[in-house]
Formats: sequence, C-alpha cells, structure tokens
Amino acid sequence: PRPAPQPSAGQPGGSAAQVLALVNSERGKNGCSPVRSNSLLQTAAQRHSQDMANRDYFDHTNPDGAGPSDRITAVGYQWSRTGENIAMGQRTPADVMNAWMNSPGHRANILNCAFTELGVGIHDAPGGIRWTQKFATPR
Repeated sequence: PRPAPQPSAGQPGGSAAQVLALVNSERGKNGCSPVRSNSLLQTAAQRHSQDMANRDYFDHTNPDGAGPSDRITAVGYQWSRTGENIAMGQRTPADVMNAWMNSPGHRANILNCAFTELGVGIHDAPGGIRWTQKFATPR
C-alpha cells in the first residue's frame, strides 16, 4: 500500500515539506533565495486542493469565479506579488515537482526569485491527488 500524502508542511517528512525542500533545491540551483513556508498561504493552497476535489474541477479559477489572488486575500495574506501552480494525479512530491519543472509556466513560478513565501496544499481524493502551490511576496 502506498502512503497518503501529508497535508501539513509543518510535519517533518510530510509531502508538503518535501515539496518545499524540492522547490528550494531548484531555486538554489538557479540562483534564487529559498522561499519559506507561510501558514496563510498553506491554508489557501489546502483549501484550493480540497475545493477542486470536492467540486470536481481542475482550474486556477473556481466555479464561483474566484482566482488565485482571491484565495490568498481571503485568508488575510497581504501580498504584493503572487503565483499559483496546480497539478493532479502525481503520487509523490518528486513526481509533481518533475511535472512542474518540465512545464514552462509552472517552472517560471518556482524559479521566480521575487517570491519569498510558499504554501503547499495536497488533497488525496478519488480521481487523484490535487496539488496546489501558492507563491507570494508580502506587501
């Protein structure tokens, strides 16, 4: 049996913490400072991953029309710059990072040196794991 991803970046060895470590490894190879985990961004990311599963959609804009910046604002994060990556179906942090790094738009978010904080949301549900990365720079 395969282990379920851990939703919390605060849990050592959890999938969200692994994604953060992989992001920072890629950023380091490309001359960017590491991003740090932010609990508000993590909440926004987790809510989006769960919402995509619960309402059966896969998009940056939810069925109500709310987009990435709306989700960050809704949790009370004061941002000056934001970016979002989503993925579905990959089983491990390494698999999802490989997919994102091989997609120009997703790679650009990961390697955007202006971003300083990250939240990772992971939700395992029928149809596959939903992954969300919320990158931001505070105001």
